[in-house]
Amino acid sequence: MPDAVVIGAGPNGLVAANLLADAGWSVQVLEAQPEPGGAVRHDHGVDPDFVSDLFSSFYPLAAASPVLAGLRLEDHGLRWAQAPAVLAHPRTDGSCAVLDRHVDGTAASLDAFAAGDGAAWSQLHGVWDELRPALIDALFTPFPPVRAGARLALRLRAGGGLRLARSLVLPVRRLGEEEFRGEGGRLLLAGNALHADLAPEAAGSGGFGWLMSMLGQTYGFPVPIGGSGALSRALVGRLHSRGGSVHCGQRVDRIVVRGGRAVGVRTTAGDTVTANRAVLADVSVPALYGELVEAEHLPRQLLDDLRRFQWDFATFKVDWALDGPVPWEAEQASRAGTVHLADGMDELTRFAAQIAMGLVPDRPFLLFGQMSTADPSRSPLGTESAWAYTHVPQEVRADAADEGVTGTWDAKEQELMADRVERQVERFAPGFRSLIRARRVLAPPTLQSMDANLVGGAINGGTTALHQQLFFRPLPGTGRPETAVAGLYLASSGAHPGGGVHGAPGANAARAALRRHRLPGMTRTQRLLARRDRTGRKQ
Repeated sequence: MPDAVVIGAGPNGLVAANLLADAGWSVQVLEAQPEPGGAVRHDHGVDPDFVSDLFSSFYPLAAASPVLAGLRLEDHGLRWAQAPAVLAHPRTDGSCAVLDRHVDGTAASLDAFAAGDGAAWSQLHGVWDELRPALIDALFTPFPPVRAGARLALRLRAGGGLRLARSLVLPVRRLGEEEFRGEGGRLLLAGNALHADLAPEAAGSGGFGWLMSMLGQTYGFPVPIGGSGALSRALVGRLHSRGGSVHCGQRVDRIVVRGGRAVGVRTTAGDTVTANRAVLADVSVPALYGELVEAEHLPRQLLDDLRRFQWDFATFKVDWALDGPVPWEAEQASRAGTVHLADGMDELTRFAAQIAMGLVPDRPFLLFGQMSTADPSRSPLGTESAWAYTHVPQEVRADAADEGVTGTWDAKEQELMADRVERQVERFAPGFRSLIRARRVLAPPTLQSMDANLVGGAINGGTTALHQQLFFRPLPGTGRPETAVAGLYLASSGAHPGGGVHGAPGANAARAALRRHRLPGMTRTQRLLARRDRTGRKQ
């Protein structure tokens, strides 16, 4: 009988399992898919000579995460690579905003749009440098982050806290207008905000765009050498070295509750795995409370709140094997691992408004990845392993392009949308389509079939909007990993602090379980983990 059962071998589940194993617990991880990794996996499915990430690719949050740093995954084979430039946002007129690896490089790019915008960027970066230690501590610890929050509050007060707090809750369009005279800096902030489901006019999108931009400025957008699955392999290897186990092809369909306490799980094969101390669920919030735990064990208010849970946007992705580098009109884009494709702020707003109205956008905003530019091992010399994803509505009402995309995402609609994505790339890189050796389409239902947590292609575990963050995430008053069922902990991106590959929800859940089982004779490792949970930093 293991001390803990972890449902799901995504990055959060694997982080939780590793921390429990570090504390001396016996741990079994049960994963529904044939291989571990969740949304951190790669394959050779586009072309045998090309490595293609199935879901996520670039990991600034992983680079910043004290959780992952503490696991020392480099000791288990993980290596990172970076493109020469972090991010580019070209315009069809040939201009291009570049988030460079160096602040001065970014500043020079923005000065080309308007003199003085480079200094404005440097000032925003200076604020980040001042707040970064306390902000990262607060971000990656359970809510409320008492000690880390107190340190952050002191730094905010010293730096004109109310004015800065106002800036962080601004819509990103307004923040860009206040900080920059030209469009370059505005595009960097707004494009990064749209990594999540935050429209340029959404409250709080300014803070999120600033955070992602500054993470990129400080840590870059690194990629695991050899493919995203290298990160998952390192987590699995580390767990095995500490006696934990991962069992794939084991779908859990029920959490067993007795006397108000989670005591194990049941699989679709009819097997029961008993947990001596805890069950940790790296699953979506609706799956946990709407499927795995029977309603009789949950408070009525929680079930009422669950009906108000909001998913983030759906995602449509295309992978390519290209016979050569992308022929960008703006040469600066060729150096970047990630390229944002929208012809200005108004096109970003138009894109987000169409999604809000339930329309499949006619000119989709694309996040475009040049993986061989970041990691040359991904494809043969002189070629490019590339992808792009865009957002679409969870519920499609109509097609803004009037091409008949209805949201059924059958084979015909997938091809129509993939062609639309390629036309958008062609606007910024004429001749792109002539380089395509092979392509693969991953529509929202396909993404969900490969990872049940990506419901409708939602990649952030629920909306990033303010009404479902902090103590509202995943539901009002449930900002911590503990649940209404004793011994059951939410360890997925549905929990605070949310989406991204950083391991914090898994770590928070593991530390909550360890804290619950502290004993007078606990090990030194357990004491260190408990202190880390309380303070948000290693002692």
